[in-house]
This record gives sequence, C-alpha cells and structure tokens, in this order.
Amino acid sequence: MEAEIRSTGRLPAAFLTPGSSSFMDFMSTHAPEQLPGNRSLPPVEGAVQAPHGTTIVAATFAGGVVLAGDRRATMGNVIAQRDVEKVFPADEYSAVGIAGTAGLAVEMVKLFQLELEHFEKVEGSTLSLEGKANRLSTMIRSNLGMALQGLAVVPMFAGYDVDKDRGRIFSYDVTGGRSEEYGFAGVGSGSVFARGALKKLYREEMTEEQAATVVLQALYDAADDDSATGGPDLTRRIYPIVATITQDGYRRLGEDEVSGLAQAVYDGRLQQPNGPQAPAS
Repeated sequence: MEAEIRSTGRLPAAFLTPGSSSFMDFMSTHAPEQLPGNRSLPPVEGAVQAPHGTTIVAATFAGGVVLAGDRRATMGNVIAQRDVEKVFPADEYSAVGIAGTAGLAVEMVKLFQLELEHFEKVEGSTLSLEGKANRLSTMIRSNLGMALQGLAVVPMFAGYDVDKDRGRIFSYDVTGGRSEEYGFAGVGSGSVFARGALKKLYREEMTEEQAATVVLQALYDAADDDSATGGPDLTRRIYPIVATITQDGYRRLGEDEVSGLAQAVYDGRLQQPNGPQAPAS
C-alpha cells in the first residue's frame, strides 16, 4: 500500500471503498500479513525467551475504576527491565493493562487504540464499553498462534461506562475468552497474591484515593511473594503506574501523587510488614 501511494500520489482504491468500521477487518482484507497474529516465527529449539510483564490489578470505586501495574519485566530468571510501562489509555474512557509478552502486548495495545479511533472516525460515535471489550477479545483471539508458541498476551481492560454510570473491569484468557469482574481483579503471575490483598481491603464505598492506595497495597503484596513482580522502588524512584477512569475521563496519577501514596504504604509496612488487616465486621 505504501509503495502504491508513493508511486501514484493517490490513495489506493481500498481506502475509498465503503466497508466495515473495524480497522482489523480492513487490514485482514487488504494487508493481512501486517497483523501481529499472522506473522510466523523462525524455528527455534525450546521456549522463546522474551521479556514478560506482570502484574496488573484493578478496583472499582464510587466514581469509577482504578487500574494499576508494576514496572518490572522479566526474561526467565533475569530482570529484563525495571521501569516498563504496562498501563495505557485505550481512549478517553477506557484503559488497558498488559501482562504477558511485553513486545506483542504493547503492539496489541497500539492496534487497539487505532481500532477505537478508526471506528469513531468512520461511525461518528464511540463504541460502548461492552463493544470495546468485545473488540479487544477478538484481537487476543487472533494472537492464539503466538500464544501456543509461548508468546501469550493477557491484558486487562477497564473503563467508565457512561451509559451505566459506573466503572467496569474485564479480564481475558489467551483464547480471547472474556469475563466481567466485579469489584476488583488481578492478572499476571503475582495476581493470586494481589487478589488476596484486594479481597481483604476492598470496599465498595472507597474514594478514588483509597482505591489507589488499595491497589498499591495489592501490588506490594504481590511483589512480596512473586519474583516477577516489582514493588515500589523508593531508591530509584520507580513507582507503579496508577490510572483512574471516571466520568471526567482517563487520568494517570502524577509521579508525586503516586510516590506519596507509595511512601505511605511503605511507612505502614514498617509497622505491619504483612500489610493492613481487614476491618473487623
């Protein structure tokens, strides 16, 4: 397509032909080889070594939903990167947290962002939150071939549903199977420990700041027991990425804001190394 545009100076007929509002469908018809799931890997012996990212957690609160991720990427038993970003805005009212093969996951997020933008430009309106969750499910399913070769991508999708006036969370498996989570959720190798923390600390009536603190506590617990998860690194000033989505849209908490919350969590752990206890009923 690019060569044709350069040689003629005009858009190919494919760009001017009415069709689906899905960018994925457009690419599948006119340039399927460019889609990540259609690329073949060279033959290798044993498991493919590539940086993997964990852990992602989310929790709803009275005004929306908070999504957070640690910053560590691992490759086998080695820390491949200490400051990788795993939480991205999908559009104004939704966000994606990535777990799994980092390179493919980031590429999928970029394609998902383009998919939502393409739909809005073609249709003149945005997809519903349910529709966005379904589109992401289709993308994950298209990566199944890579997943079977050990390069799985398992994101978490969260957003503010303007129709239902509340935050919602969706989790996926490697086949694209989608489930809505209620209250809180976690994905990645440290998710079992993070969910344990969320289960004891989560409250429906939490404020935005309380929800952000709770997900930081969950990531701290995950890092305490899972070597692939990195907790707040106070010496290097590397903190988890925390984002909230409310009726005002997506907002990534600033470093000063996250560092203040992380410092408070750390100070509390000096007194209670196992973290805060659930309030007595």
